[in-house]
Amino acid sequence: MAPERRNTDKSPDAARRSGAHAAPSEGWIWGRHAVLAALANPRREVRALHVTRNAAADLPAGAEPEIDHPDRIAGRLPAGAVHQGFAARVGALAPEPLQAVADPTHGALVVLDQITDPHNVGAIFRSAAAFGARAILMQDRKSPPLFGAVCKAAVGATEIVGHVRVTNIADTLASLREAGRVAIGLAGDAEASLESLVEAHAGPGLVIALGAEDKGLRPRVADHCDALARIPMSPRMESLNVSNAAAIALYEASRRDPRINPRD
Repeated sequence: MAPERRNTDKSPDAARRSGAHAAPSEGWIWGRHAVLAALANPRREVRALHVTRNAAADLPAGAEPEIDHPDRIAGRLPAGAVHQGFAARVGALAPEPLQAVADPTHGALVVLDQITDPHNVGAIFRSAAAFGARAILMQDRKSPPLFGAVCKAAVGATEIVGHVRVTNIADTLASLREAGRVAIGLAGDAEASLESLVEAHAGPGLVIALGAEDKGLRPRVADHCDALARIPMSPRMESLNVSNAAAIALYEASRRDPRINPRD
């Protein structure tokens, strides 16, 4: 018989349900890639590690897991979590200061304007890692913490790509532009194409700003971009999922980033 699910849930999901605004100091992550990446990240404190007997064979030397039945692991996690035999209670990753990522030579930045869906945020982290972005910038009170579904969707990328939490997105864009970066916001009704704008501002200093799927970039955030760009699409579809749009934009940026694709 499966163990009774405990009610002392300290997960990020529980914090959101209770209406708490403070970012949790710890939470659960699950899934093979997410947990192994956390174990390999010296900046991530792993406070408890629970794996099945079969999964333990994949752990690095020095790991000290508690061997659990799959149902017991599932009982520690939110309903529906697909853990693959791996779960860890971890401390929150410390965000980087804005000044640490502002230099245009350090690589592209991704700015998330009130994107709250953890699966989308995780997928954007994954694309950022794949295409060499320097960091992801999120609003501190309008973004999910880097636990749970975010880490599962990111497949370990939250441990690789830096993140910055800021109070005001528009003011942050202004600061990045003052540092010499170029901010391009994605908007479906923009006149310029993404390809043309990225080509015009080729280099590692791009900032790609993305808004929530239902509303897009907020007006003040859009006003603080250097330019707005659209991704050309077939008229059969009105829009893209925001994580797909991010992947396309990051790919375009990486093609013209001399750190990633040097040109003779």
